[in-house]
Amino acid sequence: MAFTEFRPLDEKSLIEYIKATPSLSSKLGDKFDDLVIKEVGDGNLNFVFIVLGASGSFVIKQALPYIRCIGESWPMTKERAYFEAVALKEHGGLCPEHAPEVYHFDRTMSLIGMRYLEPPHIILRKGLIAGIEYPLLAEHMSEYMAKTLFFTSLLYRSTTEHKRAVAEFCGNVELCRLTEQVVFSDPYKVSEYNRWTSPYLDRDAEAVREDNILKLEVAELKSKFCERAQALIHGDLHTGSVMVTQVSTQVIDPEFAFYAPMGFDIGAFIGNLILAFFAQDGHADQKNDRKAYKEWILKTIEDTWNLFHQKFTALWDKHKDGSGEAYLPAIYNNPELRKLIKEKYMTELFHDTLGFGAAKMIRRIVGVAHVEDFESIKEPSIRADCERRALEVAKTLLKKRREFLSISEVILAIRHVQS
Repeated sequence: MAFTEFRPLDEKSLIEYIKATPSLSSKLGDKFDDLVIKEVGDGNLNFVFIVLGASGSFVIKQALPYIRCIGESWPMTKERAYFEAVALKEHGGLCPEHAPEVYHFDRTMSLIGMRYLEPPHIILRKGLIAGIEYPLLAEHMSEYMAKTLFFTSLLYRSTTEHKRAVAEFCGNVELCRLTEQVVFSDPYKVSEYNRWTSPYLDRDAEAVREDNILKLEVAELKSKFCERAQALIHGDLHTGSVMVTQVSTQVIDPEFAFYAPMGFDIGAFIGNLILAFFAQDGHADQKNDRKAYKEWILKTIEDTWNLFHQKFTALWDKHKDGSGEAYLPAIYNNPELRKLIKEKYMTELFHDTLGFGAAKMIRRIVGVAHVEDFESIKEPSIRADCERRALEVAKTLLKKRREFLSISEVILAIRHVQS
């Protein structure tokens, strides 16, 4: 059976596909009798199969030509699988400890074969809902973000290399447009896809749609997102795109990858941790008031930014005389000037992080596609109280992001709304 044109695979045809693909069949020791295949794609967009054999395992991810959770009424390019595979390989090369290895890519079939992250790996979001602490999370995520963002930016690359890479990822326009719509547009207008915990948040959703200052700020962020090709970002770096154990952190699903502001990735991760923080009261019970866990989340938020800042600037120092063309050594040639440049750059990156993080939080409360952190709180009035506090913090961060000088001030703002 030839696989010369796209068709969605099921478990039966997937076995035929694997047999016909040496890079996959060899991972199973060419043994097919005892294969176990599970379709686990609980995501919004794709088919995901776990393939387990006695001699090996992998994951197969196949993109569909529409949004899976909505259906064929919302078409979506399956070319996104190409950009995901390229980004996985690129980020995997820069930070192999925290990105799963790609074994196989088939552009015609929009299919990626990659490392299976075996149990006890779980989706970070599920771990946060369950109240599990991950002592290495901030260390690992700051490492992943520092390396993937620094090495794909002009701090490390020549403008020629950078433009070539930007041009390739410009092809991922459809997923960028999806982000533009759901993050920067829909929450601020009446849209058929928006929803919120009604009737409790009706007034809050309306307030977002009527807030002129919020709209001014979100317009500026949208223009940055669309126009500024700062680094190769993951593009969807929330707590559902990270798989964890106590000792391992793996970033998956970079199908939204393209060249954009670095703060979009850092903000997405930190913004989702803030959502997880505000959801905790809805998951508290007699046995566990979640107070200690909330402190752990706040510490993780603070550590993530501080460690990122430290690692990113250390990479910059190490490669300051390299081929990066953002700040030529012949011009930026004294320690005082380099210090000024670094401070300005990192301050702007911090403010971008807060703005984009806040925009991601707002869309998860009054836009399309909510987060399980809140959705799994059964009682709507309790859920709405948690969401309202998160929304208040998000609006403050978005509108006043330039007033925050450190991550500890952000933590204080979160505590203030929580109390």
